[in-house]
Amino acid sequence: MDAAKLERALTTLGEVLGARGHTFDLAIVGGGGLLLLGLIDRPTLDLDVVAVVTDDGLASSDPLPAALAEAVGDVADLHGVPDSWLNCGPADLLRFGLPDGFNERAVRRVYGALTLRLASRFDQICFKLYAAVDAGPRSKHVADLGRLEPTRDELLAAATWSRTHDPSDGFRTILHSALAKLGVDDHGDV
Repeated sequence: MDAAKLERALTTLGEVLGARGHTFDLAIVGGGGLLLLGLIDRPTLDLDVVAVVTDDGLASSDPLPAALAEAVGDVADLHGVPDSWLNCGPADLLRFGLPDGFNERAVRRVYGALTLRLASRFDQICFKLYAAVDAGPRSKHVADLGRLEPTRDELLAAATWSRTHDPSDGFRTILHSALAKLGVDDHGDV
């Protein structure tokens, strides 16, 4: 989906939810979020829900609430997109914690009965570095990270956060290699 198609699907989803008497507030990460923020222009297959925002904070999006999942499926049929166009694929990120300050930095977008909290540029740098190390140097995550033009300090902060999700020596070795390819040779204790 390009940005316009994604926006149309979200607008329809907000309308469908509202007509059914439901409201949802979702935290979004990944390429779809970058596309909505105008930080990338490549099409995306989906929009990644990392959490459902509640009065108590962030709750796991896995599984998506039944009313939301049903509406997502109906919107998929209407717009001719896969049922997984909005999914909870990255929900595991929440288990180990999002970067400190995620909620305060998130960019809020409202589509009727649907509110999205799009991960900020800095938070996306964290997620993209983690995903790039995991998926390898030829992944879309590396390209997305390049488009975000992170500074050395942002990359080091992202690397520190990434290590909270995978403290293994193997991950650290690959992380150091990725940082070097991104121009950060002196990575200190990360």
